[in-house]
Amino acid sequence: MRAAFYEGPGNIRLREIHPTPPQQGEAQLRVAYAGLCGTDRHIFHGKMDWRVKRPQVIGHELSGTIVDLGPGVQGWDVGQRVTVMPLDWCGQCPACRAGHTHICHRLKFLGIDTPGAFQELWNVPVRTLIPLPDGLPLRLGSLIEPVAVACHDVRLANVQAGERVVVIGGGPVGALIAWVARTAGADVTIAEIQPGRLRLLRQWGFQVVDPMATDLMAHIEAESGGAGADVVFEVSAQPAGIETALKLPRTRGRVVIVGIFSEPPRVDLFRCFWRELHLIGARVYEREDFETAIQWADAHRDALEDLVSAVYPLDRVGEAFHHLEQGAEIMKVLLDCGASRHEE
Repeated sequence: MRAAFYEGPGNIRLREIHPTPPQQGEAQLRVAYAGLCGTDRHIFHGKMDWRVKRPQVIGHELSGTIVDLGPGVQGWDVGQRVTVMPLDWCGQCPACRAGHTHICHRLKFLGIDTPGAFQELWNVPVRTLIPLPDGLPLRLGSLIEPVAVACHDVRLANVQAGERVVVIGGGPVGALIAWVARTAGADVTIAEIQPGRLRLLRQWGFQVVDPMATDLMAHIEAESGGAGADVVFEVSAQPAGIETALKLPRTRGRVVIVGIFSEPPRVDLFRCFWRELHLIGARVYEREDFETAIQWADAHRDALEDLVSAVYPLDRVGEAFHHLEQGAEIMKVLLDCGASRHEE
């Protein structure tokens, strides 16, 4: 079988390897599509070499079908269509014992800390499997993981119909948060500076503000009668983003930290004190977020199709990474790892 191995900064190479049978507690998947995300791009540039063993297959957004089951595995069937919640938790730490396995103290992320989905066959723990409905195309099934991120963030923020929401950063995750929040009935504004993304987001019907051209705080105050936003999602992972995020909420508003900062940012705690703001950290997702994401994706297929910028075959994985970096208007790039072998 073929697998794409990250071998060092800027170097990802396709190899022919022998598949291994699934072990106890595992299922073997024939991967249909796998998505490239910002984390994969960081890995590709060598920024996570402290965490990723080399050579290693990476990737964690996917759809596929079960082709084999390990000894004693029950409750799953060969031929079943699935995606994966790529989290491997210990089950013993304080977070796991409290029911928060997604933020396990010893969490391993499949496709980062362990081999991932950029291959034709992938063995995964069956506890990570999420069934996909038969009617949902596998192409869209590969996008469930980032949709689950958005569903988790919106759920933790407790977004309500009629609330004013601001999303800072209009990349794939920011766009999905905006879509999910709008589905919940919120009035959504996206702050984005890249011209290509501004065009795309406006085409998708969002109210978009370029903070380089418009005073975002003045805009939100005018829109809200001086009150401010109910919820602000910081997705940009930029110092200016978190600075702005804390200026926008109303009294007792919520700020959700989604972006992963490369360095600890300065945070205006006085602003948090003065308005009694609620700061919420949002990390990955839980199983219920995947279930919500599947329902949302099934009902909003056109939106997900619009998010896909390009699809490359697995043997052109290097080109796929380079395409991802061609411009800010590029949203999701998918790898076809063997979709032609699946029943769509």
